Formats: sequence, structure tokens, C-alpha cells
Amino acid sequence: MTKLRQSDEYSVPLVDRGVRSGIVLRIILLALVLIAAAAAFVVFKNELDNEIVLGALGILAMVGIFFLVSSVIGFVEVMPQTQSDSLARSFLNSHPDGTLITDDKGRIVYANLAYGDLTGAKKTSEVQSLDTLLSRNRESNQALYRLSNALREGKEGSEEFRLMKPLGPVGTSGSGAHWYRLKARLLPPGQSRGKALHIWQITDITSERDDQERFFKELQNAIDYLDHAPAGFFSAGRKGEIFYLNATLAEWLGLDLTKFTPGSISVGDLVAGEGLALIQSVQAEPGLKKTVTLDLDLRKGNGQSLPARLVHSVTSMRDGAPGESRTIVLGRQKDDDDDQSASVAAMRFTRFFNNTPMAIASVDGAGRILRTNAPFLKLFSNVVSRDDIERGAALEVIFSESERPRLAQAFAAAKDRQGDIPSIDSRNPMDETRHFRFYINAVIEQSDEAPEEAAIVYAVEVTEQKALEAQMAQTQKMNAVGTLAGGIAHDFNNVLTAILLSSDHLLLQARPADASFADLMEIKRNANRAAVLVRQLLAFSRKQTMRPTVINLTDVIGDLRMLVERLLSGTRVKLEVEYGRDLWPVKTDLSQFEQVLINLCVNARDAMPEGGRLVLRTRNVSAADMAAFNSAYLPQEDMVLVEVSDNGTGIAPEIMDKIFEPFFTTKDVGKGTGLGLAMVYGIVKQSGGYIQPDSEVGKGTTFRVFLPRHIIEVLPLGEGELEAPNAPPMGQGAVMPEVEQADLTGKSAVVLLVEDEEAVRRGGKRMLETRGYTVHEAGSGVEALEILEELEGKVDVVVSDVVMPEMDGPTLLRELRKIYPDMKFIFVSGYAEDAFARNLPADSKFGFLPKPFSLKQLAVAVREMLDS
Repeated sequence: MTKLRQSDEYSVPLVDRGVRSGIVLRIILLALVLIAAAAAFVVFKNELDNEIVLGALGILAMVGIFFLVSSVIGFVEVMPQTQSDSLARSFLNSHPDGTLITDDKGRIVYANLAYGDLTGAKKTSEVQSLDTLLSRNRESNQALYRLSNALREGKEGSEEFRLMKPLGPVGTSGSGAHWYRLKARLLPPGQSRGKALHIWQITDITSERDDQERFFKELQNAIDYLDHAPAGFFSAGRKGEIFYLNATLAEWLGLDLTKFTPGSISVGDLVAGEGLALIQSVQAEPGLKKTVTLDLDLRKGNGQSLPARLVHSVTSMRDGAPGESRTIVLGRQKDDDDDQSASVAAMRFTRFFNNTPMAIASVDGAGRILRTNAPFLKLFSNVVSRDDIERGAALEVIFSESERPRLAQAFAAAKDRQGDIPSIDSRNPMDETRHFRFYINAVIEQSDEAPEEAAIVYAVEVTEQKALEAQMAQTQKMNAVGTLAGGIAHDFNNVLTAILLSSDHLLLQARPADASFADLMEIKRNANRAAVLVRQLLAFSRKQTMRPTVINLTDVIGDLRMLVERLLSGTRVKLEVEYGRDLWPVKTDLSQFEQVLINLCVNARDAMPEGGRLVLRTRNVSAADMAAFNSAYLPQEDMVLVEVSDNGTGIAPEIMDKIFEPFFTTKDVGKGTGLGLAMVYGIVKQSGGYIQPDSEVGKGTTFRVFLPRHIIEVLPLGEGELEAPNAPPMGQGAVMPEVEQADLTGKSAVVLLVEDEEAVRRGGKRMLETRGYTVHEAGSGVEALEILEELEGKVDVVVSDVVMPEMDGPTLLRELRKIYPDMKFIFVSGYAEDAFARNLPADSKFGFLPKPFSLKQLAVAVREMLDS
């Protein structure tokens, strides 16, 4: 280490003296060159015309210029460096922290005055390295070791440690243990004009640590006092999470403080009833603090309520967001407290006022809100705040624009002290999906506490009630339309049956070459088309015949996939199928449910004229998960869900409640009948299921079909046989299909045809007679019984309509079986078999032929019943 300068007793110079020696050497060399040049000129002055001499002198002159320039450059470099070193030394010597600069091997390069004072060094020879000073203490030695390793890795660091004795002599620093802070950082080679240097700064922080210890002791004393103060206290964060809860409040609430951790409970866990809304309503101005007094109930650990008065102080962030809060809990009352003082009575009333299930507000004659309870602040928190009310907010702000004139009329009636003011239904002006009902009562006798009160307003939310009313109205409308559609379908079936039977009769007499044959075929073809429309109407009205069987939707959709892909061929619509795992079985008519899926897929295809994705998705939905679909009409029971989704044009909200109505369509004329979704709705409802549309214009539509889970009952061995999956329900007849028969003739069998529609009866009689049957006809059930009595029961089969005057078909069957228990019977009807079969005994046996039917279908039904 170089010697300390006299002007800086405890510092080592930063600038190497070799730099100054280099400057002097350059000057001397320049002087020697100039002297040599001058001597050469004197000696060879007479030979200057010699080229060699001249060349030598030229070279000497160039060398002299070189050294001259080098000397000048050296001065230019040295001057600012010397000045910079002087400034650096002045800064480091004035720095309060002891600073030591070493090379990478720990050799001292520089030490400032503060380092000398801290370590007791009076001159350069007494300056000690940190290794020497700190190696005697284990704690400080480890700190130095960690920092040295960090410097080797190119990292900076800081450590704090305690020495039992000070580093320097005992003086102003005092004796005893001392705390030190040691920092280490690198001085890169580019800044130290050579190798990297290590800069160490050491500071005596004993007084700082003493201040911290005193602060923590005082803080602990304050916490101890706060824990056992005669009042409860808690502090909470921005989201209501509680960071601190004192022992007094914990004791009142019956909470175990040993199990409490900051953030483990929230304010909502401590407050009972609607008190949380009251607390949340307290909001401060941005960057400020607000304190209010609240009377409410706290919730004990055992669920009981604790009456309390809260002094609640809340801060607000600069951007207006809620900040932290501090709350003192006062006015604790014991359960057996019978004090009837005015303050206690007021407190009890406030608790009652804030815990009523109805929102309450008092208003003055100008319609300004004077006072509210906690439920009011909770219901209308998105419209009006506590601060707004304190500033005189008008009650009309929580009403929609359309209902404010009615509110003004109600206030006028209240000021006139009128009774029986009609209630007002209004939407939330900030959320149109929420509905409220307001009751306004006039204040007949004003109190001394609130002489300006003109009316008391009560409000309840009726959003769910409105949703149920809308659903009920929609259901009633659909039922009414269904009843109408079913009645029309029944009448049309009679007409179509007569047309089909008459066309069949004429076709039997015509030959294909006849001019009328093509017209007869066209009549029959259009009659069959009309029959399809009638079946769709019956499906909507839930009066079509269904044959429910236990099915697995995975198999059903798997079988339909190829058909759906054919329907999508020629379009840019991609089909995706997502099968749910382990689907529960359902019970529905297989062919009818296939029609549901096909109709939904066709509608989805048509909604994507530019192409898109059609997704069929299935999954189980447990009873607990049904609430997630947010529909009041969906039951809480296990369901199997089928979703048909597209990303097409979507359905406008204004027509969403009309899509299931018969003949409603958004397609162009000739491209849709408007019965597709009506049929889907009817089939799903008749299967005991539910359908839920969900659509957004421009994004697509999803139809969710919920079918009840079917529990298959397994009978123990010996108690009976399982019903075959495809067998019709017990007590119901078998639908007579149209199949090819070798012999459909009557063979002199006697048929009693009972039908109140003359055209159908006449056509059926004529068709059966052409097949060789003996046919007797009756216009009602009463007439049929009379004919059977005349024939003495000599009838092989009775074919009867269901709906008839005087006596309907089911009544006829019951009366007939009393006399002729083995009489064979076939029902024909445009209504579903279930519509009348449920009114018959469970063991009733009969056949069923749905209207409209053709000659062949009638002949097959009769022949099969005779042969059964």
C-alpha cells in the first residue's frame, strides 16, 4: 500500500504515481531529441546538402514531433484524471459510512476517513482489512464469507451482524455490544482503469437497532393493551379480509384466537343479517378517510347474534377504490340486559330496522331520501350510495324512466295523506333484468325526530316472481295453443281419413292407364302430406301416440351421425360429436326423439349459410348441478343433457319466446312450415323432459334438451319377469303397423264399426266390405251396445273411435267387457293413445290404429286382431 499523503492522513491515493513518472519521462526524451538535432546541425552544417544527413535529420525531426505530440496527449489525459481523482477522494472522505476498496485478492487499495475512525486507525500503517477485523467473531465472519462469495459471482449484497465489542476504541460509540451493517459491491475494470475492485461499506447501526427495539416493544405493549381493551377491535383489508382481531372481541364472539390467522375470516363472517350491506355502504372520498357509527348484530361462533355498536373507519385509495378499514366494537349488551334507557332502545330499534327482510326508506315531501335500512342499501347499491343519500339523493333515481310519473303521483297522494296508494312495479334502471315492487305509505302523524318525513317506502325484489309469471304465462299460452292445435288435428284426421279411404276405393276401381288414375294418386299423396302436418301438430300438443322404450343416447346419436352428415353434405358445416361418459339411460320414443335431433340439426345447418360448426354434446347432470342452469322451471333431479350448438346467426331476443309456437318461422316462404320446433317442444315435453334455448345474435345458438334419468328396476328372481324393452306399457294396446299380409280378406268375419263421423264410418264400412267382412255400423257407443244386443254378441271385433257424443270409446269398452269379456277391440283416434288409456283398467287389452289411416292399414289392423 502506498504511503498516505500529508493532506489526507487516512487515505490511499487513487491515481498511480507511475502516470506522473511517464509524463516526466516523455518530456526528458523530447529534450534529448531536440538537443541531438541541434548538435547534429552544428557538426554537419557544412554538409547539409548531403542527402543521407538530411534524411537522418528528417528522421530525428519526425521522432521529435512524435514525442512532442505524445507528451501533449499525455497532459490532456492526465489533467482531467487528476482532477477526477481529487473529487472522488473528497466525496469518499466526506461519506459517513466507512469505505474500504480492495482488489480481488483482498489487498487494500483505498480507505476513507470514516473507515479509520470506525476501526481506530490513525495512520496508513494501522489500517486493517475486514478479514482481520471480523474473523474473530463467528457471526461477522460468516457474513463476510457470504458477501465475498457473492462478489465472486458478480452479485452485490448486504449483511447485518452484532459484535460484543466495538471495532474501534471505546469512546463516543460506547462499550458493550454493537450492531453493524456491511455492504459489498463491485467496481468494474472499466471504471477502475485496471482490474475489478471490491467496494466495502461498513456502518455502525447500534442506535438504529436500539430505536427499532424500542419501537417494537412499544408496539407490543400497545397490542397487549389493545388485545385486552374494554372494547372490541378488528382491522380488515380492501376485500374485507380480517388481518387483526383483538382478544376482547374474540371472547365476545366465542372465537379461538389460537386458530385465527390473518385473512382466514372476513367481515361477512362476523356480521349477522344485512349488517354487511350497511358496512359496505360506508365509502370515503378518494384519498380520504370516513368514520361512521353503526348499530347492528354480530354473529357469534355458535350462530347467535350479538348486539353491538360499531365505530367504523374506512379509507379510500386515490382512484376511489375501497381501502383498509378499522372498526371499534362498543355497546355490548348481555342477553339478560333489561336496561330500557333511550340509547339502548334506539340501538335495539336500529338493529330491528336493519335486519328486516324488506328494504325501507323514508322520504320528504320533495322525494328526497332521508333514511334507509341495510337491505335498501344492498338492493340498490348499483344505483345509489350512502354518500348520495347524505347529499340528498332523490328516490326516483332507483326507478326506471317509464315508472317515474307513477312515483310522482304516489308522492302527491302521500302528501295529501291519502291511504291505499297503489304499489308500483319497476325495473332497476342500471340492470333491466331485476324487478322491484314498491309500496308507498303516507306519514299521517309526523314525529318530532323527523318532522320533514312525508312517506315511508317499502321495496321487495320480485325478479324470480316475474320470471315465474312469465314462464307461467308462456306455459298457459302454449297449452292453449296446444289444445287448439290438438282439436284442429283431430278434426283434420277425420277429414283426411275419409279422403284416404275414398281415394283408395277409387284406386281399386281404376287402372293405371285411366286418365283419372294420376289425379287420384295426387289426391292421396297430398292427403298423406297433410297427415304429416297433422302429426306435427299432435306432437306439439303432446297428443300423439308414443311408444317409450329405454334407450342409451350414446347409441342413438352414434346411429344418427351418418344421417346428419348426409344432411350437411354440400354445405361448409362441420359436424362434431362429444359423447359423455357413462350416460344414464332414458325412456322415450326412439323414433320421435330421433326426429327431435334431426329437426334441431337441420335448423342449426340453416342458421349457418356461410358454414360453421355443428356440435352434438351429451353428458349427465346431477340434481345438485341442475341449479347452474338458472331456470326456475327445471326440477332438481338427475337428468341426461343433449346439447345441439351452432355458431350461426343466432336468434333475436324479441322472438325467443315465440320460436316454439306452431307456424312461427323466420325462414322464407316455402322453406319452412313453422312446425319443426313446435314438434320438438311437444315430443320433449311428452317424454317428461325440458328444452332450453340459449342464443346470442351473431354468435350462435344452443338448444339444451333435458331428459329424466330412468332407473331400471331389477326384480328379484321368482317375483316376476322383466318387461321387454320394446314392449308397450301394460294395459295399452299395440299399434297396428302397415305390413304386407298374405291374406287380408275378412273370411265372413263380423265387424262392428263405431264412428260418429259419417264420412269416415261410410268409407271404412265400404272398404272392409270389399275385403269380405260383414260390417255393422254405429254412430255412438250407446248405439253400438244396442246393435251388439240385437246381434246377441255375435261380433268378432269392434273398431271404435275414441271421442264420440253420448258415450265415448273408453266407456264403451268398459261396458262391453262387463257383458263380453273376451270381445276383441280396436281403438282408432287422432289423439295419442295415452290420452285415453290412462282412464282404462290396467288389464285392459285392445289394439290401436292412429288416424288418418289407409285401406290397407285398416285391413291389416283388423286381420291381425282377429288372428291374435
